[in-house]
Amino acid sequence: MKNRIISTLLFVQFGLLALNAQNENTKVVLITLDGFRWQELFTGADPLLIANKEYVGDTTELKKRFWRDSPIERRNVLMPFLWGEVSKMGQIHGNRNLGSEVDLTNTMWFSYPGYNEILTGKADDQRITSNDKINNPNKTILEIANNDLRYRGKVAGFGSWDVFPFIINEERSGVPVNAGFELAKGNNLTDREKFLNELQPKVPSPWSTVRLDAFTHNYALENMKKEHPSLVYISYGETDDFAHEGEYDAYLKSAHTTDSMIKELWNFTQNDPFYKNNTLFIISTDHGRGTKPLKTWTGHGKEIKGAGSVWLIMFGKGVSPLGEANEGQLYSNRIAPTILKVLGLEFDARQTDGKPINLLSNKN
Repeated sequence: MKNRIISTLLFVQFGLLALNAQNENTKVVLITLDGFRWQELFTGADPLLIANKEYVGDTTELKKRFWRDSPIERRNVLMPFLWGEVSKMGQIHGNRNLGSEVDLTNTMWFSYPGYNEILTGKADDQRITSNDKINNPNKTILEIANNDLRYRGKVAGFGSWDVFPFIINEERSGVPVNAGFELAKGNNLTDREKFLNELQPKVPSPWSTVRLDAFTHNYALENMKKEHPSLVYISYGETDDFAHEGEYDAYLKSAHTTDSMIKELWNFTQNDPFYKNNTLFIISTDHGRGTKPLKTWTGHGKEIKGAGSVWLIMFGKGVSPLGEANEGQLYSNRIAPTILKVLGLEFDARQTDGKPINLLSNKN
């Protein structure tokens, strides 16, 4: 009996060690597309907007690129990587037409509260009430990981919006954040990083607080090639800002380009020994946008109906290829605890309202 007990304990111990080793070997790439609507993700170009001259400069050109007769064809041409490849190897949640719903738990329905919820696992409607550059009082998953010896110095954040150093609380967390119009720093810059540093100040952005996503993307990709972070967060921002400007053509083109950027990141990870077959991708958005009346597509916030409706995509290591979800309810506050679990990190249940998502099943 004694030997049997000892054998059982050893079996459990070795099992836990194997699980921890597996977790430590897992890498995570978290991506957000600021304010990108579920409607375009799942049905492609909006028939009420694509030919609307109030929001589109060249309707003929835009329809040639993104208009097709069916919603399935339209989404395929808008986001070819997500629907051509990711849908076959991962999971795409949030098509409300099929009964799959993903929602925010915060009631603000704009950027800082949305990113706080995604990155911490809990809404904070008492303290996160604006987009002001205030250091986040809450700990993000990036900070939690960076405070763990296994991941210290192996965490990085990149964003087009210049508020991200505050959302991630770069000062307290110690997580390096390249956002806004920041340049790459360090003594071992690659030739491409040096080129980006020279180019970015010479390319005007339409906005004073948001740079073009191509810079965010390439800074992140170069960092992954050079430093190989185990947890990297990338936030693309153009879709939200073009929408605020009422430029539906630029909004669609930006989403299409971001799809190709995500493909580039995935292809890189599958050809790099550090990341290959060991990387989980999670993609979502910080908030939705309006639909009715039509003009509300440019805005969001608690007064805009539908702005709390979002979406969630997962693929890579540990994710069952379930394709497009057709049932169930998920919330953005479950993203953070899912990542913590995957990385083998503990989280305080008092600091998050969400629970980890079962990556192997639609039953969540």
